[in-house]
Amino acid sequence: MSDAQLNVRAVSKTFSLGGGRSLKAVEDVSFAVEQNSICVLLGPSGCGKSTVLRMMAGLEDPTEGEVTIGDKTVTGPGQDRGMVFQAYTSFDWLSVRKNVEFGMKVNNVDAAKRRERADHFLDLVGLSKFADAYPSQLSGGMRQRVAIARTLANGPEVLLMDEPFGALDAETRWLMQELMIDIAEETNTTMVIVTHDLEEAIFLADKIIFLSSHPGRLKEEIIPEFKAGKRIGDKERIIRMDGYSELEEKLMRLMREEGHRET
Repeated sequence: MSDAQLNVRAVSKTFSLGGGRSLKAVEDVSFAVEQNSICVLLGPSGCGKSTVLRMMAGLEDPTEGEVTIGDKTVTGPGQDRGMVFQAYTSFDWLSVRKNVEFGMKVNNVDAAKRRERADHFLDLVGLSKFADAYPSQLSGGMRQRVAIARTLANGPEVLLMDEPFGALDAETRWLMQELMIDIAEETNTTMVIVTHDLEEAIFLADKIIFLSSHPGRLKEEIIPEFKAGKRIGDKERIIRMDGYSELEEKLMRLMREEGHRET
């Protein structure tokens, strides 16, 4: 891995509830995301994972601290970051190819270049044969692939994903996880992914940032050492590797500890 590309520095987030009341969602969280890495945010429900991701995206402002990408402070959304949500965000009235071209069209990319890049990323996510179909004709997993292709086509430095496979069935989810490993290897795009799924975290992550229960604090930063710095794109293979079960047990223990603390 090369130097940090994105830094979260002593970030806290407090939401106003009205009537003089407030809720601290995240408290004093710091970590770095290395260039070309996959960083997974993990922790119990309500720990502020999505809030941290939204601050990275510039969709929320930190109450304290800052998020930087390179040497720039994040003050709002930008083309250097792309966001994929759990909910399907395709435009039903546009074809798959036109959906992928949409952001480029907004950014005044010429038609020939839009078509070339759209076709490239549709091929990357395995949807070339469905370029002229409409989202309503696709499965949930395929619609999420459209969203990923559309985001990547805009050329972000960092891809931010909030529970992107949470609504998918187990088989499709597993295939999408393998696809993200392939995409990371093909594009060298830095990724930050929020999940609550332990297997998904272990499979995808070069680094796991584990947040405590509410308010979210950095509980532990974990490098899956058993991967020896490599990405394993085969789900059956990784679960048989020495060290996998030990890491899964550790994450389960952390989840249990934080669950007891919450109650």
